Amino acid sequence: MTVLEDRIEMADDSGELTLDELFESLERTTPEGYKVEIVEGAIFMSPQRDTHWEIIADIYEQLRTKYARKRVKSDVRVDYPGHLNGFASDVTLVAEGAEKDDKGLWRCKDVEFVAEVISRGTAHNDYGPKKTAYALAEVPVYLIADPYQGKCHLYTQPKDGEYVSELSIAFGADVDMTTTPLGLTLKTDDFPRD
Repeated sequence: MTVLEDRIEMADDSGELTLDELFESLERTTPEGYKVEIVEGAIFMSPQRDTHWEIIADIYEQLRTKYARKRVKSDVRVDYPGHLNGFASDVTLVAEGAEKDDKGLWRCKDVEFVAEVISRGTAHNDYGPKKTAYALAEVPVYLIADPYQGKCHLYTQPKDGEYVSELSIAFGADVDMTTTPLGLTLKTDDFPRD
């Protein structure tokens, strides 16, 4: 078993509700059109706004010019290291040949790219505990699109639970990720602002 699997399993062995139990309960009660995530054991439920969706769709469409549809995910649960971290990231790219685990979930070790589009109520998660969890899982490329700032924040080179490289790019400029495992340039000309 890897250190990453040990950390996820430790959350399951504590006697408290597991991520699976929490998500099963939430699936029965979540209103249609709401996204649910569990970050450090706290449940976050938020409706999707037009601005949010437009940016997600734009990123998804650009990834699809290079990657097969089966590798690009949106709002699909992946469990990450830390205390009860089950994220439904806005956009996720899994590795070629990645397979789901025995619970039917994608493994965080197979995630090559994550993009999160900031919402006012959950921005602290994307910049804080989720960024840490992605770095601990060694997700090579993490992109935050922030329509309130009108900027993208690119985090690469995860090491010891932190990203070594950080770059901010204003909407309208290209996000050059050609030197990362993603190997493409993301256009932000059409990203709307809030």
